[in-house]
Amino acid sequence: MKLLTFAVPCYNSQDYMEHCIHTLLEGGDEVEIILVDDGSRDNTGAIADRYAQQYPDIVRVIHQENGGHGEGVNQGLRHAQGLYYKVVDSDDWADVDALRQVVDKLREFSRMPEPVDLLVCNYVYEHVEDHTQKVIRYTNVFPQGRVFTWDEIDRFRPSQYLLMHSVFYRTELLRQCGLELPKHTFYVDNIFVYQPLPYVKTLYYMNLDFYRYFIGRADQSVNEQVMVKRVDQQLRVTRIMIGSHDLTQISAQHRRLGHYMFNYLAMMMTISSIFLIIDGSPAALGKKTELWEYLRTASPRLFHRMKYRSFSIVSNFPGYQGRKLSVSLYRLARKIYKFN
Repeated sequence: MKLLTFAVPCYNSQDYMEHCIHTLLEGGDEVEIILVDDGSRDNTGAIADRYAQQYPDIVRVIHQENGGHGEGVNQGLRHAQGLYYKVVDSDDWADVDALRQVVDKLREFSRMPEPVDLLVCNYVYEHVEDHTQKVIRYTNVFPQGRVFTWDEIDRFRPSQYLLMHSVFYRTELLRQCGLELPKHTFYVDNIFVYQPLPYVKTLYYMNLDFYRYFIGRADQSVNEQVMVKRVDQQLRVTRIMIGSHDLTQISAQHRRLGHYMFNYLAMMMTISSIFLIIDGSPAALGKKTELWEYLRTASPRLFHRMKYRSFSIVSNFPGYQGRKLSVSLYRLARKIYKFN
C-alpha cells in the first residue's frame, strides 16, 4: 500500500523540476509521485516521462491541457493511491531527512483503526534574493507527540497560518469533502487549506522543517505587482471561501477552529481589498465595495464582525488618504511578518 501521494503540478518546469523529484524519491516505495504536466511547452513532459520509465513503481505522469495549478491538484487527487495526499510545487522541494521521518509516522497511522485526518509539519521560506531562510513552526499552536483535536489548539500568529506547504491530508477526507479547485485560477492553495478543515477531526504535528518553499522570482504569484494584475482571481478565491462554510455554525461546534477560520478569511478579505486599493481605478474600488457587499449578503453577522475588527479595518479607511494609509500599513506588515 502506498502511504503517501505527492502531486507535483508542472508547467514549463524543465529548469528546476528534477531537484524536486529527486528529493521526493527519497521516500522510497511506500510513496508515489504523480507528475501533472499542465500543457507545458518546454521539455517538462519528456522529463516527467523519463522519470516514470525509470521508476515505474513510484512515478506516474498525467499529461493534460493547461488547466492551471488547481487542476493539477485535482488530477493528482483523482488518481492518488496513497493513504495521505501532499502537494509539492515543482520549483520547491522536500527535506530528505524529514521526509523519511514523515513516512515512518504515516506507517504508524496506517495501522490505526481510524488514521489521523491531518498531519502538519513546518515549512521553510528559501529567499532567492538574499539567500536567507525563514522557518514557520507551529510549536506554540499544536501539542506535540500525540493525536489531538481542534479543541486543543492554541492561537496562530498572523504569519503562521496553515499553508499548502505544511499539510498532509488523509486522501479520502479530501474526496469526501468534495474538494474541487477552480481551473485557470491562481491562489487556489487558500481553498485547499480552508475548505476541508471542518471535516478534519484528528490532527498530529511533527516539528520537522519538511517543505522548502522557493520564493523571490519576479514572476511568482506572490509578487505584489503580479497580485495586482491577477486581483480578479484573488477575488474569485475569496468568494469561494466565503460560500464554502457557515463560520457561525462552525464556531458553535469548535470555537477555536471557527476563530482560526474567521481570521484566515479576514486576512483574505484584507489582501483582496488592499490590492484593489493599490490598483486604484474606479473599477477596482467598485470591486472592493462589491466584495464586502457579497460578504454582507452571505452573512450579515460575519460582515459586521469582520469589517470592524482591527485586522480588516486596515483595508477600510475612508477617502484617498485612508487608502494610502491602508497600503502603507499593509506593506509594513509584510516586512514585519515576512509574508513573502
